[in-house]
Amino acid sequence: MSLVISPETTYRKCFGGDRFACVVDGDTLWIEGAKIRIADIDAPEISEPKCATELALGNRATDRLIELVNQGSFKLRARPGRDEDRYGRKLRVLIRDGRSLGDILVSEGLARTWTGRRQPWC
Repeated sequence: MSLVISPETTYRKCFGGDRFACVVDGDTLWIEGAKIRIADIDAPEISEPKCATELALGNRATDRLIELVNQGSFKLRARPGRDEDRYGRKLRVLIRDGRSLGDILVSEGLARTWTGRRQPWC
């Protein structure tokens, strides 16, 4: 099942209580009031980084994800077998023109392909 997200929405970094359309970090965002975890990648943390390198890379990944989602419409595609993670976030792959936005972050060195567990960034 896919849901198309239109380009009328402008995403920014999440601040305060407004959580309708904003980016938390390089692999988490709010879309139409639902918290989405990008299912095919792992990006560095910015809320609890383990070192300065992780924080810097996490901020770059966050900024780049904001750019990517603001470049036009994209689809949210559920992965078979698991709809949510243990934190209640919807697990989705973001697709534009047949390409995963997560793959773009990976190709730019701002994220890793999700392997089922986190790996250190420091």
